[in-house]
Amino acid sequence: MSETKQKVEKEPKYEPRLKKIYREKVAPELFREFGYKTPMQIPRLEKIVVSMGVGEALGNKKLLDAAVDDITAITGQKAVKTKARKSIANFKVRAGQEIGVMVTLRGAMMFEFLDRLVNVALPRVKDFRGVNQNAFDGHGNYSLGITEQIIFPEIDFDKIERVAGLNIVIVTTARTDAEAKAFLAKFGMPFRK
Repeated sequence: MSETKQKVEKEPKYEPRLKKIYREKVAPELFREFGYKTPMQIPRLEKIVVSMGVGEALGNKKLLDAAVDDITAITGQKAVKTKARKSIANFKVRAGQEIGVMVTLRGAMMFEFLDRLVNVALPRVKDFRGVNQNAFDGHGNYSLGITEQIIFPEIDFDKIERVAGLNIVIVTTARTDAEAKAFLAKFGMPFRK
C-alpha cells in the first residue's frame, strides 16, 4: 500500500488566474489601504449571478431554450429556467410560467467568468466608455446590465435566435460600496471616469 502512495505524485491543483492575483496582490493591497485588523475583513467574491429575462417566451418557447443555450455557453455552467412568481394581467403573465433564465457561479467558475468579462467581453462593447460606478446597492454588491449577449466570444453570431440583454450581479463580502469599488477596480473592472 505504501508503494502505491509513493507512485501517485501530487499534480499541481488548477487555480484561476484572478484567484491567484487576488491572493498575491489584491488582498494585501486592500489590507493596507483600508487598515483592516484581520485578513477575514478583506472583501472576497461570494458569487456571480447571470440572468436573462425572456418575456417573449410566452408566445415562442424556442426563445427560452435558445436563452438557456446562450447563458450555458457564456458561463460554462448549465442554466436554469425561472418562473413568474405572480400573475400580471397587463403583461399576460400567469404565475408559474417560465419567463427567464439564470445561473449562479461560485468558486473557480466565478473567477474564470469575471476574468473573461473584464478582459475579453467588455472591451468588445460598441462605443465603450466604462461601466457605471454608481451601480452598487449599498451593501458592496455590483449590478451590471449588458445590452447584447454577442459581446461574448462563445456566442456564434449566425446561430442566435435574437439579440438579447443580460444582467450580471457580482456579490462580494465588502461592507461598503467604497470597499467593493476598490476591490473590483483592482481586478481591472473598467469604471467610467
